Amino acid sequence: MRNSLSFLASAATLAFISLYSSNADAGRLDACGDIFVEAGANCEVLVEGGCLAECEPVAFTASCAAEGSISCQGECNIDADVECTASCQGSCEAECEVDPGTFDCKASCEGNCSADCSAACASDSNSAECQASCKATCGAECDASCTIEPGQADCMAQCQGCCGGECRAQVNMDCQIGCQSDLYVECKADLQGGCEVQCEKPEGAIFCDGQFVDVGNVQSCANALRDLLDIEVEFQAEASASLSCAVTDDPARGGAALMGFGLLCLAGLGRRRRV
Repeated sequence: MRNSLSFLASAATLAFISLYSSNADAGRLDACGDIFVEAGANCEVLVEGGCLAECEPVAFTASCAAEGSISCQGECNIDADVECTASCQGSCEAECEVDPGTFDCKASCEGNCSADCSAACASDSNSAECQASCKATCGAECDASCTIEPGQADCMAQCQGCCGGECRAQVNMDCQIGCQSDLYVECKADLQGGCEVQCEKPEGAIFCDGQFVDVGNVQSCANALRDLLDIEVEFQAEASASLSCAVTDDPARGGAALMGFGLLCLAGLGRRRRV
């Protein structure tokens, strides 16, 4: 079964389709410049026109946090607390044993670790940067600790990685947030030029929740976003100024009851692209 929506589009017209996935995950994506993507992220592929207008300093917070979390690891390198890992291990194994074959160490680690970032940064003078640093730290530590593929080991081994990453992120969080706060100004200045260059390329640039995704390969990042949120999306523009966006209903991937992800397809006349 294929559900589709078609729109008329001129050279600078946006066509919008909202996609919803009940089993979407949040996570750090290597293919998207290590940016941490929320489960309910609204991501856009923009080319020309309004793309350049999005290249503002506020749009570089997430990418700079991803970069900063790696840069600050040498300074913020306390080992995970034993009490934290012991406490985490029991609850993690209980979660895993519900369905050991599909338990995802990285997704569980990132989800648990980042859940408190909003509350932890509520009183910070720059809450947006604090939250971005918090989530990027969770993503980096969980990615490094969760090296076993889902279903490839028992729950004890899976949870050792999951809890090690989560607890290491927690114990280094204050250090990471402080260290990263000193890097934002220079990083944002550097990214502005890169954003403008990317916007002028034929493949355009990707923004998630208004945040520029600093990537070398737009298509690879688009594919990673699609896989993370468990959706199939394609869009194309014809010279006749007809733009179509389609959602594939794939029973093996949970059907088309999609929640929490929007994609803006922006294309000029005569251009054909697929995501």
